[in-house]
Amino acid sequence: MATTQIESNNKIHPYKMLLWVGFGSIVMMFAGLTSAYIVKKSQANWLEFDLPNLFWFSTLVILVSSFTIQMAVKKAKAGEMDQYRGFLSVTAILGITFIILQLRGFQALELQNVALTGVRSNSAGSFLLVIAGLHLLHLVGGVIAIAVISLKARAAKSSTNQVLSVELVASYWHFVDILWIYLFVFLNWVG
Repeated sequence: MATTQIESNNKIHPYKMLLWVGFGSIVMMFAGLTSAYIVKKSQANWLEFDLPNLFWFSTLVILVSSFTIQMAVKKAKAGEMDQYRGFLSVTAILGITFIILQLRGFQALELQNVALTGVRSNSAGSFLLVIAGLHLLHLVGGVIAIAVISLKARAAKSSTNQVLSVELVASYWHFVDILWIYLFVFLNWVG
């Protein structure tokens, strides 16, 4: 009996395994996009521009949100429901703030005459839109997931059934955070 218990404790939950498979797919997609970016950048008509400061602020926001989602996990495990709900809410607000800052960053680029789409666009702006836009879509998915578990947390009396959900969402959130840091560094200094 004790051996069976130890073996079951060492196994990864099937949902966590699926999440990691999804991470692998997303990493491959962004690796392909950033590779294509590097190849395309070597062409003569590539437009050089700096990312607006709003992208720097959004990076700070997503870093703080990783801390708040991790605190939500900690509070869920401790059974501290009010704090758990609070950290989930703060994380969702920070996620929405990140989205708004990114969209405003795209608008700032347009105001600097860096067309992201259309006849005036250059591959540099279009690549930025596709890469950052796809990341943004993944982050929107994370905000929706946080909203769903927040609604469940509001109805729950204890966090016993909440821990797996918040661990999964936190893992996904940390992943999109790390992915953004990679993309941000790539777009600013590597690409």
